[in-house]
Amino acid sequence: MFLQDQFIATIKQPKHIELFLQTKWRTALLQTGTISVIKRYVELLKAHDRYVFVHIEKIPGISYDKEGLQFLAKFVQPHGIVSTKSTLIQLAKKERLWTIQRLFLVDTDAVENGLQAVQQVMPDALEVMPGIVPDMVEHLVKQIKIPVITGGLIQNRGQMVQALRKGAQAVSTGNPLLWKIAEKEGLQ
Repeated sequence: MFLQDQFIATIKQPKHIELFLQTKWRTALLQTGTISVIKRYVELLKAHDRYVFVHIEKIPGISYDKEGLQFLAKFVQPHGIVSTKSTLIQLAKKERLWTIQRLFLVDTDAVENGLQAVQQVMPDALEVMPGIVPDMVEHLVKQIKIPVITGGLIQNRGQMVQALRKGAQAVSTGNPLLWKIAEKEGLQ
């Protein structure tokens, strides 16, 4: 399983790939690149024994449909995808990709509808955002039987630790400084 670390790097800029490779962390959520370079990024990360998840909705040129997902699975070959869309999660599972469904905690209806969708589709993990809502993380962890990843708006080590204490399996952040802090201070 890809959730061996409690820390996941969200890579939003190409220059952050090298910074990520300088850490001990094994899992990356790739949110940078285009259809013309995404395969190279995935191959580079995999060559360094990293788990790579492509956020399909953030990669220009790849459509959010069956054909786009099949292209990603067969040609780019990441370990998995990240998506807010349940239909893409279902399609990815058919392609034998690991799946992380992203859920934004904007209001009660969004949480209820999101939980229903997650329970129907059963992704491999759920990423809830923003990640600075530890009480909601604890609430969600109690309601579902899959790992919860939290991310978004994480500004410091304390927020990461608090999310983990409330039951998150992992914390994701696109801030390279926090990658180093987490590594230096021993977050696993």
